[in-house]
Amino acid sequence: MRRIAVIGAGTMGAGIAQTCAAAGFEVSMRDVEARFVEGGLRRIREPLEARVSKGKMAREDVDAVFRRIRGTVDLAEALDGAQVVIEAILEKMDLKRALYAEMDRLGPPEVVFASNTSSLSITEMANATSRADRVIGMHFFNPAPVMKLVEIIRGSETSDATVRLARDLCARLGKEPVEVKESPGFVVNRLLVPMLNEAFNLLQEGAARAEDIDKAMKLGTNMPMGPFELGDYTGLDVALDVMEVLHRETGDPRFRPSPLLRKYVRAGRLGRKTGRGVYEYGPE
Repeated sequence: MRRIAVIGAGTMGAGIAQTCAAAGFEVSMRDVEARFVEGGLRRIREPLEARVSKGKMAREDVDAVFRRIRGTVDLAEALDGAQVVIEAILEKMDLKRALYAEMDRLGPPEVVFASNTSSLSITEMANATSRADRVIGMHFFNPAPVMKLVEIIRGSETSDATVRLARDLCARLGKEPVEVKESPGFVVNRLLVPMLNEAFNLLQEGAARAEDIDKAMKLGTNMPMGPFELGDYTGLDVALDVMEVLHRETGDPRFRPSPLLRKYVRAGRLGRKTGRGVYEYGPE
C-alpha cells in the first residue's frame, strides 16, 4: 500500500492526510471546492511551520510531508492509484451515501473504503456500494496527528481481510486500534457524549457554573479537560449530531439532546472554531 485518498479537507480530513503523509504514504486530499482544499492545506501547514520556528521539527521533515500531499477537487483524480480511501466529510448520511455510490462507480473494485464517521452506520453506507465487504469504519480522534486511538468498526458485511488491512494501516500510522461491532456511537462517543449532554443539563438547571462543572470533573476524575472544555474543542455541533444519532437509533430517552446544547448550536456557539461556545475565545 503506497497511496491513500482522503475525502474531506476539514479539521479531521486534514489531520488524517497529515498523519498518512508523515507515515510515508502518498496522499490525495479532496474536497468539493478549491477554497476548502486550500483551507485543509493551511490547517496542515501552519502548525508544522510553528513547530519549525520553535525548533521542534526540521524544515526538511515539513517539506517531505508536503511533497506527499496533493490537493484536488476532482474525485476521480483523488481516487486514482489509491488502495484505501478514507472518507471524512460532513456527518450526514445522505451525503455519505451519495459519495460512496460515486466512489464505487469511479474506483476499482479492490479499493477499500473507510469512513471516519463518529457515530453513523457503516452498514448503511456500504449498502450504497457494490463492495460492502470492503467498507469499514476507521474513526480517528482530534487532533488526528496526535491522538493514538482509532476505532475500527465492522459493518454487517465487512470481511475479515478488510479488518486486517485496517489494523495493519493503523500500525503503519503509529495508531492503536480497538475493534468495535457496529453500534450507535461506537465506544468512545457512546460513553463520552452523554456525559457532555448531562453537563449541559446541569448547567441549564443552574446546579453549578460551567467552570465548576469542568473543575469537578478534572479534579474528581483526573480528566485532562472538563466536559465543556472538551466540547468546545471538538465542536458542540459534532456533539449534538452524535446525541441525535444515539437518540434516534436507540430510542432511549437518556440520549435526548439537552435543550441548552441545541440552543447553543442554533446560535452558532459551536466552540473554539467559531470563537464562542460554552466559553468565549479570543484570537488564537
